[in-house]
Amino acid sequence: MLDRRTMLTGAGAALGVAMSARSYAQIKGANDRLRVAVVGVNSRGMAHMSAFSKLPNVEITHFVDVDSQILAKRAAEFTAKGHPAPKTVGDYRRLLDSKAVDIVTIATPDHWHAKLTIDAMNSGHHVYCEKPIGIAPAEGEAMIAAQKRTGRQLQVGNQQRSSPETQQLRALVQAGELGDVYEAQTWYANNRKSIGTGQTVAPPAHLNWDLWQGPRPRGPYRSNLVPYNWHWFWKYGTGELCNNAMHELDVARWLMGLAYPTRVAVQGAKRFHAGDDWEMYDSLALELAYGKDRMIRWNGQSCNAMLTYGRGRGVLLLGTKGSAVVDRNGFELYDLAGKSIRQVMAKATSETTGTVGEGVLDVYHAGNLVDVIRGRASALASPIAEGHISTTLCHLGNIAYRTDSALTIDPSTGKPNGAEAMKLWSVAYEPGWEVKG
Repeated sequence: MLDRRTMLTGAGAALGVAMSARSYAQIKGANDRLRVAVVGVNSRGMAHMSAFSKLPNVEITHFVDVDSQILAKRAAEFTAKGHPAPKTVGDYRRLLDSKAVDIVTIATPDHWHAKLTIDAMNSGHHVYCEKPIGIAPAEGEAMIAAQKRTGRQLQVGNQQRSSPETQQLRALVQAGELGDVYEAQTWYANNRKSIGTGQTVAPPAHLNWDLWQGPRPRGPYRSNLVPYNWHWFWKYGTGELCNNAMHELDVARWLMGLAYPTRVAVQGAKRFHAGDDWEMYDSLALELAYGKDRMIRWNGQSCNAMLTYGRGRGVLLLGTKGSAVVDRNGFELYDLAGKSIRQVMAKATSETTGTVGEGVLDVYHAGNLVDVIRGRASALASPIAEGHISTTLCHLGNIAYRTDSALTIDPSTGKPNGAEAMKLWSVAYEPGWEVKG
């Protein structure tokens, strides 16, 4: 839990990052300035704007969105903060036709991530893509192939990998501080409300509904789908597993040095707000077994915001010498008696359960991509190969839920054993909008 002093210190540190970055950008010339386009400017896209605008010699030049109303609103807000007015684009294809951009950041609905990323790399752009990287595992495979073919840099938005505190904990785990880490327990808690029952109506005039659907087969517009509730419809969304569990599952397997499991099972899957249009679970317990002696668990509760260890989301590592609890804002070590022996808190904080998720980790993570592009860092914090594994863990949980079965997994590929499960490895596309690596 963070006290007021920690919050004030964090805010000051974040402001320092912004001021030093702005000053540095003014001192340096424009020769190596990187130009950024943000695609999808409602919600998470605002965190992209904030993060990249704080980086030295980086300029956000374009906003892209299929909703002309929100596009104009975000551009006005951005300019009011003292930034140069961005060019606004309604169709991302017009942006990619131009060489006026170096980096494309993607904060669209999930069904757009793979298509946009591959199209951007094919056009010569580097990409920052939000998680999950796609709506089916086959899309991740296509993204890996496209990245290898184009040689572009592709950072996946698992921003906690850029946390200095989480990196410090990883070093301690690798050094044997916790002994043999045999289990990770992860969680997410929120109090989402019912989405009600929508109606089939004409889309609003300011929304390009055809382009919003993009790669997915065409269908009618529903009044309770846009801008956020698409998360809970299988045609466009990936549920709370890909929406939130991916962050903590990624951290857990990264700290434990794991990849694909051998078995995936779900329990307690339920929709509490019965009677609305939400197609999925809102509460679910996931188990990822790594042989007989390693386990990662996730407990998701979207309709009950009860905290775990005082946190709305986080990871507990259990080891033979001790334990650790880590979230986006620091970590705490415990001995085998459960006594706290060390606490490391972040100097600047990041949002945990809000839908924008903004914080200093976004600045670190965006900065890592920029440094790699400029040759000042050797490796991305979250490259596509790693992002694909973590996304696939979440897809496997969804597949287990949708087939009502425990899955046996090939740990070398992540693929489940079973024809019914493999039917969900890929999805259908609108003709002419296929995702190809």
